[in-house]
Amino acid sequence: MNLVVQGPGLSPVALQALVDLTRPAGITPLGAQACCLTAAQAHPELAERCEALGVDHAFIPATRRLGDFGLFVTDMDSTLITIECIDEIADMQGLKPQVAEITEAAMRGELEFRESLTCRVALLKGLPEAALARVFAERLQLNPGAETLLAGLKQAGIRTVLVSGGFTYFTDRLQQQLGFDYAYANQLEVENGLLTGRVTGPVIDAEAKRETLIRIRTELGLAPSAVVAAGDGANDLPMLGEAGVGVAYHAKPVVRAQASHALNHTGLDGILHLLGQ
Repeated sequence: MNLVVQGPGLSPVALQALVDLTRPAGITPLGAQACCLTAAQAHPELAERCEALGVDHAFIPATRRLGDFGLFVTDMDSTLITIECIDEIADMQGLKPQVAEITEAAMRGELEFRESLTCRVALLKGLPEAALARVFAERLQLNPGAETLLAGLKQAGIRTVLVSGGFTYFTDRLQQQLGFDYAYANQLEVENGLLTGRVTGPVIDAEAKRETLIRIRTELGLAPSAVVAAGDGANDLPMLGEAGVGVAYHAKPVVRAQASHALNHTGLDGILHLLGQ
């Protein structure tokens, strides 16, 4: 197995400490803050040492190559972008604390997502639709490395999917901006320019995310091993479980514990380093 180490804490001193710990056969630079330690040895102190250094680590098969993959599926809120859109919409109503509390409970897996969505959207009733445009223009930012990741995936011919328990207003615009092949999310109902406090159409919850991945994977004729998925919350776990490589990106502990790999310090472009050369 090869060991990929990456992150802002990967100084020459930190790298040498990890080399001394894992005794690799060789070192291949992957970028300014990333290296692959070939044929590295596991060590019981590795995870603790990496965390102390501010470095992400992942053992990957030596034979893994980027060309082995054909599909990438990602969550939006707090994964592709820095915010939870519904929390920022609620802030326009002065209701961010109430909505954010429900969001956090759902992401930790303490509240069923569909129930949480209904409760949160109901609090938005009466808000002008124009508030969505303000959130997109003023508050929505991509997580570091997002554009590099999407460009690298597309260059490799990998299809990309944005699937979110958030809202189509945002996924549609991000699909156009970043060039996703597919985008799916919940549709907010609007009447006379005001949010009604309801969503229309099928609800995109944890099971819908999982089903979306399986459907597109099947359409493309891909094996599960050829799929990569990324997310941060408990409602992403079924989707991550259907992918050959599931990445917990700056995620809740329950997600980090179950995903194939976790990135806690690195930007989204760190996913490319997990997929081989």
